[in-house]
Amino acid sequence: MNMALDAQSEFSDEALLVLYGNGDDRAARALAARLLPRVLSYATRVLRDPAEAEDVAQEAMLRLWRIAPEWRQGEAKVSTWLYRVVANLCTDRLRKGRMADIDAVTEPADDSPGAEAQLQQAARLAALDGALAELPERQRQAVVLRHIEGLANPEIAEILEISVEAVESLTARGKRALAAALAGRREELGYDDG
Repeated sequence: MNMALDAQSEFSDEALLVLYGNGDDRAARALAARLLPRVLSYATRVLRDPAEAEDVAQEAMLRLWRIAPEWRQGEAKVSTWLYRVVANLCTDRLRKGRMADIDAVTEPADDSPGAEAQLQQAARLAALDGALAELPERQRQAVVLRHIEGLANPEIAEILEISVEAVESLTARGKRALAAALAGRREELGYDDG
């Protein structure tokens, strides 16, 4: 099926995957452009290592391309299936532990002046990432999927293979822990109380 790439962007994830499974490479590019940034962001927040996150996101996309010819529409959402694969790959990597390598060494800070807003945003993201890192793994996954990736609780439940009530509990406990961890840093991070 030969269609313009713009027209493919109107298709659902499932339709694009089926098109790719039937040989339309442009459908794969459209689907990757839509999904890869989301799963990479999720993996980065869970793993806290951009290189590891890229590996996980690439592996998840490869698995998606492998199952494309057998994909059965209506059984699961492509995004839900993909987030579940990423969650499992992240869990595997976290359980194995990481070996130190040259990529883990932090680079010297860039001394070039930046905009105040960019610095403040970077500080806020670093504070959030640090607080997220302190959460237990399942809470961190649930909070990231719900409040950063914007997924609904039923979809998160399917991804993490738990009940919706468990998702609600994990996200509520995670939010409380994040609020407590960041409470004393409001002024430092540029949030006014007024």
